[in-house]
Parts: sequence; C-alpha cells; structure tokens
Amino acid sequence: MFKRRHILAAAPAAALARPAMAQPAWPSDRPVEVIVPFPAGGGVDVMTRLIMPLVAAQIPGLRHVVTNRSGAAGQIGLEATFNAAPDGYTLGATTLPAHNAIPMERPARFRAMDFTFLANIVEDANCFYVRADSPIRSVADLIAAARARPGQMTYATTGIGSDDHLFMLAFEQAANVPPLIHVPFAGAAPLIPQLLGGHVDVAAINVGDALQLKREGRLRILAQASATRWAEAADVPTFREVGFDILHGAARGIVGPPGLPAPITERLTQAFAVALRDGDFLREAQRQFMPLNPLVGAEYRAMAQRTDDQLKALWQRRPWRG
Repeated sequence: MFKRRHILAAAPAAALARPAMAQPAWPSDRPVEVIVPFPAGGGVDVMTRLIMPLVAAQIPGLRHVVTNRSGAAGQIGLEATFNAAPDGYTLGATTLPAHNAIPMERPARFRAMDFTFLANIVEDANCFYVRADSPIRSVADLIAAARARPGQMTYATTGIGSDDHLFMLAFEQAANVPPLIHVPFAGAAPLIPQLLGGHVDVAAINVGDALQLKREGRLRILAQASATRWAEAADVPTFREVGFDILHGAARGIVGPPGLPAPITERLTQAFAVALRDGDFLREAQRQFMPLNPLVGAEYRAMAQRTDDQLKALWQRRPWRG
C-alpha cells in the first residue's frame, strides 16, 4: 500500500518533468485566411489585397487567401475574425469607428478592444459625393435643400454605425438641418451605382471611395472632413473652410483574434512595418487613391482606444439608431 501511494504521489512530478510538446511551426502549409467584412471592390477590400502579398513576402512560407464575408455593416466578418482560433491562420480587416460602434448599438459576438491590433494602413476622410449633374453644388446647397424638403432627401452610407453614418449625424447636428432619410448599404461598391443612377440624393462616404469617378466628371465632392485638403482632391474644400468644424473619417487596418500568441504577433507586426515602407506599395497606394496613416501594434491599439472612448461619450449624449 505504501508503495502504491508513493507511486501515485510521484506521478504529477514526473508529468511536470516531461518536456512540453513542441508547438507546430507557424506558418505551415496551411493558408492564412484574411477576412474582409465588406464586399469585394470597396476600400477595405482593395487595401487588404494590396498589402497582404507584401506582408506574406516578409514571412517565409506564409500563404494567404482573402475572403469577403459582408453583412450587417461589417459585423458578420468581424465576428468571424474575433471567434476564430488564435493560431495565426485567421486575420481580419476592419475599419474604425464602425469596429467600435457596432457592439455599442446592438448585440454582437465580439468586444471591440479585445482583438489583437496589428497594423492600421489607411485613414480616409469622410465627404459628400453627389452626381455631377446634381443641383446640389455645395454644402450650402445641401443645407438649403434639406431645409426646403424636410424628411424627403436621402443619403447613402456603408451601414448603420459606420463612419459614414456617424459623420452624417455630426453634420446634421452642426448644420442644424432636419434629419435626412438614411439608406444603408453593405459597402461602397454596391452603393456607388445607386448614386450614379440617381436613386439617392447624396452619398456620405470616404474621399477615396469614388475619386476616380470624380476625375472622370461623373461625381462631385462637396467638402472633405479632413484637417487639410488631401493632395489627390486639392480642389475640394474642407468642412472647416466652409464653416463647420467637422473632422471625420475611416481608419482601415488588419487585426487578429484575441490572444494571438506573442511570437506570431511580433512576426506579423514586423512584416507590416516593412511592407508599409515598401516603395512599390507607396506608389500603388497613391495610384489607388489610398491616403495612408501607418500605425503598427501598440500605436494602432492606442488609436482604437481613443476612438472607443470618443464613441462611448457620443453614445451617452446621442445614441444613434438607423
């Protein structure tokens, strides 16, 4: 009996003495899925497809595949990223402030600040786009039309709680106009044909979303919500220039699930840092009308935290709905 108890007591110590099982190498021959929570062809999708090959080139053996999982203004894709195994084989694109706004306004299967923040890439100011033949030719015209046709004018955005939607709420409050009718879409790609077709009066989106159509003379920008005029839209005034202190935009980047192991996180953030300095990337980003604001790791998370704090304060003052 003594011998049996002695053996049992020794068993845990023996187990502890065994070497830990080696973790499988990352990356292996399994591809890394990068989930884009918006349709193909939009700003977040284009950004992701541009940056990820350069990131993969910095990590030997890394193969990736981009998957579009759109719906609910990005919620479906963000939930898929958040609830994936933290093994380095699932990453996701995101955009602030929608990333933070969704779980404030409705039940969501993710917590905004619990993701692993890897790299912010783009920061694109909000603006108003109209058709080139629209009678609305300025912000003053938009205000006059909204007051003359209360409850009749329509505006398109990329979804409830998106940066576009929150931008319009800020404008309505600053300009003291009756609320316009909100027409949300699943992203910029399906929205723009509706604007071109005259099915909505104005689109509250990002400057880069339709800049080529502006250059072709098919759309016009009324004003941009940036501190200074973006060089690619140097003929467009800022809201501050037309009398409204409105700064608003979308910060687009790449995140991982909560608890992504530190060695994988470090390899990814280092790869993003190199990719974001790549000359070919910088030239292509300019060609694609992508205003860059590279922030990696802790700096990106700090920006997300500031956004989260600001939105929580706004929600207390003016909770937004559809």
